Amino acid sequence: MRYVRMPIEIEAPEEYGYARIKNNLSESSITDQTLDSLGLTVPNLTLLYNEHRGSEKLRSLVVAGSAGLSAADVLITTGAASALFIVATALLGSSDHLVVVRPNYATNLETPRAIGCAVSFVDVTFENGFHLDFDQLAAAVTPRTKLISVTCPHNPTGVMLTEQELRRLVALAESKGCYLLVDETYRDLSYDGALPQAASLGQKVISVSSLSKAYGVPGIRIGWLITRDPELQHLFLAAKEQISISGSVIDEWIAEQVLSRRQELLQPTLKEMRERLQLVTQWIEGEPLLEWIRPRGGVVCFPRMREEPAGGTAAFYQRLLEEYGTYVGPGHWFEMSDRFFRLGYGWSSRDELKAGLEAISRALRG
Repeated sequence: MRYVRMPIEIEAPEEYGYARIKNNLSESSITDQTLDSLGLTVPNLTLLYNEHRGSEKLRSLVVAGSAGLSAADVLITTGAASALFIVATALLGSSDHLVVVRPNYATNLETPRAIGCAVSFVDVTFENGFHLDFDQLAAAVTPRTKLISVTCPHNPTGVMLTEQELRRLVALAESKGCYLLVDETYRDLSYDGALPQAASLGQKVISVSSLSKAYGVPGIRIGWLITRDPELQHLFLAAKEQISISGSVIDEWIAEQVLSRRQELLQPTLKEMRERLQLVTQWIEGEPLLEWIRPRGGVVCFPRMREEPAGGTAAFYQRLLEEYGTYVGPGHWFEMSDRFFRLGYGWSSRDELKAGLEAISRALRG
């Protein structure tokens, strides 16, 4: 493994310092929750080694309502990042080939590179509405291809596959004899209704998700991977046991309480995020220097500057932060031009969001 720090982590707001940012629009989740905001008091838990797969109650809650899936298909991990790491390191080697749709969450790119796996990219473009070109994807698959990697809802654009497209992806992977990884971290924040959990659609499909984005609890580090293939599940469990043995008893207890109230927590969140998205929509429609593809899921969007801003993109980001105290995620976080930036509208307060949008407009003009 040859590790390289990712720009999205080097330049993360927690690394830069939250106290130095006035309007933080770089985050990709809803507002961070607290034990009080969730109405939770941690009981006197025994701090033992937990079930290696994760508690059965938590695993059952992860797949509740999903036809064809059971707790046995779920492995609890230390966030979605750990799930992605397990999938990559368990399935890919230097003699394998990965096809990944880009832009993408950085871990989906860098971990395979660290392994030395051959990687082919299928780039979705602004001009095509960030929609996946299935012919291009099929053409990228070779006899060495072990895994196809996609995200839905897409990070950083918020664009979504239709259920028909998701099923087409499953069929493509099956016809090519490779696995399909669907990073569905934003699945519970789908504005027109959530798609089926991808792993429920086929034996060679792996779903990855977490509680970090839709539920605002990234600090408990709870994610999961789902597969209906028992042999694959056994392989992933072996990887987890070598990394961490088991998860945190406290974290899993909190996760159980959160998922036990899934709809109670999600409904007001979805209402608020729809309203915030409308606020961003109105701003972009009135901002002639920007263009975008309106998201259908998640809490991020990926606007593009119509032309180079005053002084260039580097000067724009410096001005935005140093003069206006506003932080967004530049395109290079996703191996894209810095004329793009990821804008998160779910984490900050409404007042901070409005102030940040106004600051972006000012900074674009110098």
